[in-house]
Amino acid sequence: MTTMTDTANAARFREFKMPDVGEGLTEAEILKWYVQPGDTVTDGQVVCEVETAKAAVELPIPFDGVVHELRFPEGTTVDVGQVIISVDVAPGSGDAPAAPAASAAEPAPEEAPAEEPKGRQPVLVGYGVAESSTKRRARKGAPAPVQAAPAAAVPAPAPAQAAVQAELNGRGVAAAVADARPLAKPPVRKLAKDLGIDLATVVPTGAGGVITREDVHAAAAPAGAAAPEPAAEPVAPVAAAPAAEAGARETRIPVKGVRKAIAQAMVGSAFTAPHVTEFVTVDVTRTMKLVAELKEDKDMAGVRVNPLLIIAKALLVAIKRNPGVNAVWDEANQEIVQKHYVNLGIAAATPRGLIVPNIKDAHDQTLPQLAASLGELVATARDGKTSPAAMAGGTVTITNVGVFGVDTGTPILNPGESAILAVGAIKLQPWVHKGKVKPRQVTTLALSFDHRLIDGELGSKFLADIAAILEQPKRLITWA
Repeated sequence: MTTMTDTANAARFREFKMPDVGEGLTEAEILKWYVQPGDTVTDGQVVCEVETAKAAVELPIPFDGVVHELRFPEGTTVDVGQVIISVDVAPGSGDAPAAPAASAAEPAPEEAPAEEPKGRQPVLVGYGVAESSTKRRARKGAPAPVQAAPAAAVPAPAPAQAAVQAELNGRGVAAAVADARPLAKPPVRKLAKDLGIDLATVVPTGAGGVITREDVHAAAAPAGAAAPEPAAEPVAPVAAAPAAEAGARETRIPVKGVRKAIAQAMVGSAFTAPHVTEFVTVDVTRTMKLVAELKEDKDMAGVRVNPLLIIAKALLVAIKRNPGVNAVWDEANQEIVQKHYVNLGIAAATPRGLIVPNIKDAHDQTLPQLAASLGELVATARDGKTSPAAMAGGTVTITNVGVFGVDTGTPILNPGESAILAVGAIKLQPWVHKGKVKPRQVTTLALSFDHRLIDGELGSKFLADIAAILEQPKRLITWA
């Protein structure tokens, strides 16, 4: 028989399920918990970081309360729709039932989900997915299963929260905390936590009083010190393989997450689209002079100017002159789909593998706007916080292998795109200039394209236009 006490307890506890954080993803691995049983959480607070087949994503919880139970330890791969955390939304209203211990060998038995109260509904997609068995992948160093705290250990609201509650005339601790909490996006909160910065002490400069990444860096910097400058290019160091045990002759690394998705995408692309790669070596001395001048231009203040910015702009202008390049092959309908917009992908190496986020509608952006977009893409990729949405819908990609000192390469198309431009290292080389051999800044470009869409003439014209702009940057004005 169900008692009134059972009903009350069921209403007290809300469950947060693993959402579909990408496009039809079925599972994700819990990389890190940011909360423990007994911690107070508020609507929108990031509670864990998960890795999907596309990226690492931070999950915010859509309600207030006190953490009752973490259903799975770090390192566990969980199906979309599985409950990962339960929260006591009415702490202090009675004794909480003992939480079952999570086991690394067997899934914890699931309680019947309580009916969602009316009001604010979860904003993450993926709710209502039929639950299925949970896959667990053992790994070395995985933490012991998380044990739920007994009811007696659940803390009462902090004194600071109580003070806010009194100030707001008894509207409730959760509402008071939500009002008093500094405004910042989850990645910025994570950055502040990593740097040991209290967001309440940071002066916001973003629109509407939102704290930005730059605000946190400024607060962390010593007095008189400048905020750290972004990396030179949108490439982060690739994570090293696990250290081999003494005497071991082999090390086996599980293929999963981003690395697995990369492998599948590259194989699919290489054996679906007939690749053709063309090369051109170009004198970019004038482009390098333009970069130096733009760094001193007041209209470019606050954004990073580098050769990649001019190369990206040159590619966008070349697409305008050769629109047939910006298309995709629709195998199902046997159609060529011409794109009238450019979502410019920038290949970036991250600790979890290669990703290709893209700048939406890059064709409509001015040079300062494009520089700002590149800077934001760099920072997000470097922190490993690129969202799946940021990697979807690309049309053309640039990969800058020159940052590794490589002259050029034969890049593989990003699936669903028609062309990819590889940019080699810019080096001082002897070059015939105005009839004389002189030291000039030279680089090699390589363009791979889908030969179903782009024939040799179109591909050659497109690459030649990019090279011509980089040799004579004034064409950015005359051709745009």
